[in-house]
Amino acid sequence: MGLFRSREILGIAGETLEFALTASEQTHPNEYMGFLRADEASTLGLDRDGQVITDVVIVPGTESGPTSAKVQTMYQPTDVQSVGSVHSHPNGVLRPSDADLATFTRGEVHIIIGAPYGRGDWQAFDSDGYERELDIVDVDLSDEEFFDITQAEIDAELRAEQDTAQQDDDPEDDGGFLSWLR
Repeated sequence: MGLFRSREILGIAGETLEFALTASEQTHPNEYMGFLRADEASTLGLDRDGQVITDVVIVPGTESGPTSAKVQTMYQPTDVQSVGSVHSHPNGVLRPSDADLATFTRGEVHIIIGAPYGRGDWQAFDSDGYERELDIVDVDLSDEEFFDITQAEIDAELRAEQDTAQQDDDPEDDGGFLSWLR
């Protein structure tokens, strides 16, 4: 990510929207809530300036019920640059409530997803609560960027831990000069 970011939000990645729709449906009849994170369009292979929403960050300790969701902001990772929020309305209403508007001050795009959580059951709003257009962008979101570790690295680490555990259990190991070779 560069030092200077374009502030214009071009849209939301289709995979990210599908994730939010599915999470909202699975949380029903309670509300679902998360923060939105974006990447520069150019890093996603788009020949445009601006950002595309690519991630939904779920904050641990979020409490949700049928009429509200409360985020424990003290648990929000400090390295997350949020461009807005996403939450569901189990009653299907795609309009922000007064409580929603009070939370829209942080970020520039806020998405409300309503039951029954289909591809057309959402609406984006700006920080003042006015409807705004938000295109669904077809980009490839690679898991490799999020999980920057390979299976071979995981296997090597597990083997090293097993070797260490076996050495700790070896009653004949006196800790002498040759013990570090094992």
